[in-house]
Amino acid sequence: EDPSLERHFKGHRDAITSVDFSLNKKQLASGSMDSCLMIWSMKPQMRAYRFVGHKDAVMCVQFSPSGHLVASGSRDKTVRLWVPSVKGESTVFKAHTATVRSVHFSSDGQSLVTASDDKTLKVWTVHRQKFLFSLSQHINWVRCARFSPDGRLIVSASDDKTVKLWDKTSRECIHSFCEHGGFVNHVDFHPSGTCIAAAGTDNTVKVWDVRMNRLLQHYQGNAVVNSLSFHPSGNYLVTASNDSTLKILDLLEGRLLYTLHGHQGPATCVAFSRAGDLFASGGSDEQVMVWKTNFDAADYGDVLKTQKSGTSVDGTHHALVQMDCGVHLKKTKTQDSGRNQEQQEEEASLANTLEHIMGQLDVLTQTVSILEQRLTLTEDKLKECLENQQKIIQNK
Repeated sequence: EDPSLERHFKGHRDAITSVDFSLNKKQLASGSMDSCLMIWSMKPQMRAYRFVGHKDAVMCVQFSPSGHLVASGSRDKTVRLWVPSVKGESTVFKAHTATVRSVHFSSDGQSLVTASDDKTLKVWTVHRQKFLFSLSQHINWVRCARFSPDGRLIVSASDDKTVKLWDKTSRECIHSFCEHGGFVNHVDFHPSGTCIAAAGTDNTVKVWDVRMNRLLQHYQGNAVVNSLSFHPSGNYLVTASNDSTLKILDLLEGRLLYTLHGHQGPATCVAFSRAGDLFASGGSDEQVMVWKTNFDAADYGDVLKTQKSGTSVDGTHHALVQMDCGVHLKKTKTQDSGRNQEQQEEEASLANTLEHIMGQLDVLTQTVSILEQRLTLTEDKLKECLENQQKIIQNK
């Protein structure tokens, strides 16, 4: 079955720059050149939230892994963290000196990496909302930066025509991929963390192995590629291009599967949901579209199982994907046999429990970070005492 258009969101007043799903697929965030961030509810008849705060175009948005926060970057040089609720409260991060083009949370939700026209990447702690360090070897605007699934690496794409791979711990650039003929608009890690895909103004999508640093696949299109997103199974890639199309690539076969026409004018951004059954796209036409993936659900289940045994990403990531998929498969089967009331209630209460656990985890994370802060203060004080002692001894 081909992918099909499921929902259509209208409300932005200028080109869409970025889209992202929350973990539970209940919400979709979008950023726009109209300086607003919008949170759309996937439930019909539920109103959308419009968040106002940025003083210029919103270039990028992303939900935190738990879904309790949304990060956005803007042409006003700031990064904001929003609570996606009615109030739409936000806190501001300031350290970049030019447009912020990209925001991305690490998979544990603790760190944020941002990329800017000031040619740097910056890494922040989410809960302390503190700037940690800059990575600065690019010699032109940095359009995109992403953490690897295990959080150890960062990949960045720039108008200096390179894609750079960084080690987060040593803060060193460990490799530069220079095979792009144009600017690099977008880059992301494969769910396994073993390779990256980059989209460029030279109309190509390139997939590199980050262990051997070699080019694995090269897709030549006929228009600038603005954005891409990996399916959670790691077997498909969706792209958004200036010729208004979205394309789904089969990475195992190395070929184009579908070309989708929905937008009028350039398709600017695209993202799969965390379970892979939906993807969203945005365009210069001010529209946000949600598509049903419609890859065969059974195949998808097998895909995730084989992927689970075949890759070395940390178990947590897999457990989540497995779980999503299990529920997804169960639903398709039970729908046929007429789902009974009990089962629906059971699923709903399970979902609520999970959401509650996520909330509790967030609180714990925050508590831990406060304790960490106190510990740091204590350590500093101790160091001061020791230094003073040394001085007293030396003076004697």
